[in-house]
Amino acid sequence: MSSRREESVATPFKLWGGRYSKGTDHVLSKVNNSLSVDKRLYSEDLDGSIAYAKSLTEAKLLTQSEFKVICYGLETIRDEWEKGTIKLMPRDEDVHTVNERRLIEIVGPQIGGKLHTGRSRNEQVVVDMKLWMRKAVRDVLKQLSRLIDGITDAAERYLDVLMPGYTHMQKAQPVRFSHWILSYAFNFREDYQRIVEFAKRMNVLPLGTGALAGNPFNIDRHQLAKDLGFTGVTYNSMFTVSDRDFVVEFNFLCTLAAVHMSRLAEDLILYSTKEYNFLELSEEYTTGSSLMPQKRNPDSLELIRGISGSVFGQHCGLLMTLKGLPSTYNKDLQCDKSGMFAVYDQTALSLTLMTGVITTMRVDEERCLSALSYDMLATDMAYYLVRKGIPFREAHHISGEVVAFSENVKIPINKLTLEDLQDICPYFDETVSKLWNYENSVEQYSVVGGTSKRAVQEQIKLLKEFLVGCE
Repeated sequence: MSSRREESVATPFKLWGGRYSKGTDHVLSKVNNSLSVDKRLYSEDLDGSIAYAKSLTEAKLLTQSEFKVICYGLETIRDEWEKGTIKLMPRDEDVHTVNERRLIEIVGPQIGGKLHTGRSRNEQVVVDMKLWMRKAVRDVLKQLSRLIDGITDAAERYLDVLMPGYTHMQKAQPVRFSHWILSYAFNFREDYQRIVEFAKRMNVLPLGTGALAGNPFNIDRHQLAKDLGFTGVTYNSMFTVSDRDFVVEFNFLCTLAAVHMSRLAEDLILYSTKEYNFLELSEEYTTGSSLMPQKRNPDSLELIRGISGSVFGQHCGLLMTLKGLPSTYNKDLQCDKSGMFAVYDQTALSLTLMTGVITTMRVDEERCLSALSYDMLATDMAYYLVRKGIPFREAHHISGEVVAFSENVKIPINKLTLEDLQDICPYFDETVSKLWNYENSVEQYSVVGGTSKRAVQEQIKLLKEFLVGCE
């Protein structure tokens, strides 16, 4: 006859149920169950378990034979997950429970029950999340590089297109279309570089710290880190089990990329309207109206703009969860994964959409050029006077007087006579006529970071070199 203890091990109810005599309230069971969310971590959970079993073997807590049996069981479970044949039970609280239950069912409690020696779900979930996040980071970086590449190609394709540059939504100075769109490429390059730095910083092993106080079985955490591809280990067990800063930082970095995409989306939406008509979005990334058949709505870009708010909300939500927690692990932290997954999913979706929009849009060179107006060269007039020896502040004031005079007499600034200009400032001479050339205007900005052709080509070269380093 089997003992009560043997029966409880063979048919586990809860991982923590040994001291309980009553079942959990059905509402709490529902709220406590995170399997619908964290089953996404099944592969990472199995990877961590295999590595931990190896560590237990090296510490002489498992025999080589037991280690092989456990690995067989865990790989069998992986196959069930991948084929969709894994059977979930009502008592399964999370992915860790499922994997441990199935391991015990496959290899038996005497061997399967040893896997969690010294290990807690508190540390287990953190290592699973970090293993998953490494993959997520690689994917986000890959998609960011594709977007940067798409923008760089567009800049090269439309290198000679001139358009108005705006500040405060007002026409300001002539710029190259390529210069404008590359401004976002540099936003995304900064996003890429920040994420790379984050990936290095977060890649430290949490496993082997137990639930709170550490691991008493002399496992080699540094070797465990190497086995799982981590570059180091955490050095305080209480910090380890409560640390979600890496999720906060990941969410923030994705939020920042989403904000950059949202701003680019807003510009593209405006520039694709009939009022601007600087560019045309591909039909693949627009939708029609159910009532007005002439319309092509930039839904892809509007959705990117809307998704950015959701990503930001998930970021804020986790911060609010963390701000009032006492030290070490608290069940509030179960709420971390849904936001992490949503942030990644929505960011990846937006990056894919934005890359598609950029690589398929068509720019109308004539429309961009026709949107320029000669009053946008008022700053050039001030520079003209500076070159005549007039201090900039005075030159700026004189240029402003010319603009005011042009508006008062309702004559375009480039049509004012030399006499009109000399009445305002005697430093004007016949060479002022050379100002009224948009190409000359943009070409004067030839220093690094400017909108001249050479400066823009330098930006393109820099980004291409950056992209080679991303491969």
